[in-house]
Amino acid sequence: MMICGGLLLLAAALLLAGWNLLEDQQAAQASEQVLRQMEQPPPAEADPPEEPEEVVPAYVLDPDMEMPETEVDGHLYIGVLEIPALELELPVMSRWSYPDLKIAPCRYQGSAYQGDLILLAHNYSRHFGQIHSLTAGDVIRFTDADGNRFTYEVSLVEQLERTAIEEMESGDWDLTLFTCTVGGAARVTVRCRQTDDIAADR
Repeated sequence: MMICGGLLLLAAALLLAGWNLLEDQQAAQASEQVLRQMEQPPPAEADPPEEPEEVVPAYVLDPDMEMPETEVDGHLYIGVLEIPALELELPVMSRWSYPDLKIAPCRYQGSAYQGDLILLAHNYSRHFGQIHSLTAGDVIRFTDADGNRFTYEVSLVEQLERTAIEEMESGDWDLTLFTCTVGGAARVTVRCRQTDDIAADR
């Protein structure tokens, strides 16, 4: 009698386990289906909505405004830098410090809104280690934390002495990138001009 009762309990446990496994599989399939539907673009409307009025970015009205920041893991970032010729896409920290340079490029000074942005980074291969290979005409893009995109072209690649701080900061350049050479004796410096098609890229 006790053996029969034990067998019944065992059978019930197996049935319950099997049912739970089936429900688990069904839930997984349902989730995958929902994800696939979410990935599909919505059907086109018969009458497309009217074009929204063009909004003037805040920085155009106030170029002296502070660049917006977004926080990630306790660090503040002002945007994303893209250098297609080097296949780089990098976040840019709002302020620079030696510890932060180990994570990402940083703003040395200036603003994209005022056309005097200077960015620095270590010469790691996936940071600014290859900017010496950029040539005149190469495109560089910076997208701020609000999604405004600024497009630049490389005008000049030069090497400055490590102590040439004033020379680094001077000049009528819309964007400057710099990093140390191997050994740190000098600085590779990339000077850029903002292109005329910037409005179309935003």
